[in-house]
Amino acid sequence: MRKIYTFVSIGLIVVLSARINAQSFVEEFEDVTLLIGNGWDTINASAPIGTVGWFQGSASAFTAHSMTGYIGANFNNTAATGTTNIISNWLMAPLRTLRNGDVIIFYARSFNGFADRLQVRLSQSGTSTNMGGTATSTGDFSTLLLDINPTYNLTAFPNVWTKHTLTLSGLPGSGVSGRFAFRYFVENGGSQGANSDYIGIDSLAYTAIPASVEEHTNSSIFS
Repeated sequence: MRKIYTFVSIGLIVVLSARINAQSFVEEFEDVTLLIGNGWDTINASAPIGTVGWFQGSASAFTAHSMTGYIGANFNNTAATGTTNIISNWLMAPLRTLRNGDVIIFYARSFNGFADRLQVRLSQSGTSTNMGGTATSTGDFSTLLLDINPTYNLTAFPNVWTKHTLTLSGLPGSGVSGRFAFRYFVENGGSQGANSDYIGIDSLAYTAIPASVEEHTNSSIFS
């Protein structure tokens, strides 16, 4: 009997490890051109829309948190005219089975001089890219996980790489198909506005917790 129990224990570890490996990922943003087509989506819904969206961060502004690359966004996400422009630039992570206890870790920083803002939002609607279609809407990404500097304080968005850790909660017990997204969201932004300058995101790690033992009891490994 001892040999049988040992086999089941090893089998359980294999099943849980496979699930963790399939769901967890690390992104260092070394080449942001490779994101699209590999599960990522970007939508620049700024009003009016500018000349750039998310781009490869420049070392001339600041260096990466780790390795050599990071992803950036700036005031040119909206047009260079108007003082009431709204930047709403989305970076949507790949589809995952999201579970309570899963952890999102990333580093972010601003430049200096003007107030910046960054949100992390969650959608429970599978591969949906529906963010509502306007600069102020959120669509399926209605769950706000983090809002860095919502009051547009000049110093509230650190201009050094700063670690942010988010633990998912409030999801269905069995998990849900969905994705999280970064949203560079700045009201009164652009070159003529009072806010927005330049931000970077780097060293993103999504760590999935193991599914419960009960979810694997029908696996053939327990036969």
